[in-house]
Amino acid sequence: MSSETSPQSTARKPRVAVVFGGRSSEHAISVVTAGAVLRAIDRSKYDVLPIGITTEGRWALAADEPERMAITERSLPSVEQLAESAEGGVLLPVDPANREVVLAEPGAVPKALGEVDVVFPVLHGPYGEDGTLQGMLDLAGIPYVGSGVLASAVGQDKEYMKRVFTSFGLAVGPYVVIRPREWENDPSAARKKIVDFAGEHGWPLFVKPARAGSSMGITKVDDLAGLDEAIEEARRHDPKILVESLLRGREIECGVLEFEDGPRASVPAEIPPVSAHDFYDFEAKYIDSAPGIVPAPLTEEQTREVQELAVRAFEAASCEGLVRADFFLTEDGEFVINEINTMPGFTPISMYPRMWQVTGLTYAELVDRLLEAALRRPTGLR
Repeated sequence: MSSETSPQSTARKPRVAVVFGGRSSEHAISVVTAGAVLRAIDRSKYDVLPIGITTEGRWALAADEPERMAITERSLPSVEQLAESAEGGVLLPVDPANREVVLAEPGAVPKALGEVDVVFPVLHGPYGEDGTLQGMLDLAGIPYVGSGVLASAVGQDKEYMKRVFTSFGLAVGPYVVIRPREWENDPSAARKKIVDFAGEHGWPLFVKPARAGSSMGITKVDDLAGLDEAIEEARRHDPKILVESLLRGREIECGVLEFEDGPRASVPAEIPPVSAHDFYDFEAKYIDSAPGIVPAPLTEEQTREVQELAVRAFEAASCEGLVRADFFLTEDGEFVINEINTMPGFTPISMYPRMWQVTGLTYAELVDRLLEAALRRPTGLR
């Protein structure tokens, strides 16, 4: 009997595999997110299997110890610190009729870890949030929290995200893309392309990896002198880079969550300017814990508008489960969408859970709703 038609077993609680870490530069933030999710899952309702992916890509059985997954004294956690073994790996099934996970270690008989009913992939960035893991889980016929392959890929690649939003009538800011071959084959022409863009839209510019998150690899460039260094920094995270003009205005975020009757938006939040940082970068978000304002001080009309736009962005990219949509409210009163995150930060200080808490859902209720939505959703094409 296939996994699409087999009934949920009544002999045991559903087992949730929380998959975290990964090969991207957002590895540590994924570990922090996993700690918060593990603390929040209702253990009377679900069994839990923590699976960490090391920075080299090894799938490891991880300790179920959320307290070890936090940022402490500016030190970032890793899967390597939590793995129960330095060798071997966890193997997910590839047969949709079999959801049993196996631990394989050198010189030992493979150990069955039991069936997995749903995966909570709290991976951020490439090799996890970008559709790669989602495709593997689709092949295995295992339900998972969050968006499918297409939406995950669109949500990760800022160029194609903007192209999709534009085609659905959502306003985006000016940008230019430098593809790997352009910089590698003719850096002078690529540099001129950016300088011409600056000539049209003005300095400063933001140079960023096209497929990264958590503000990794982003540099604010005030003039030509800092451009090459900013490009190389972005390319450390992704060979394709995106260059955006400065949008003057307020940074507004809004959460979207899938309910039984469709997606709904949370109260919005505002990210105020951070005096110690040029912009809302990684250190401001996670190390210095820059506060956001929830709810954002907007008019009722502005609140309704940004909520509607967030849901439109969710639908435009064919998202499922959850999304955080980030906007600029420009000086002329227009909301311009900057990006969406299909697996937004879920740490205790992250804006997505904070917005839903003010809207009326606790962190634990939010996690529970996401798991229930994933278990309701059929596997395969939908």
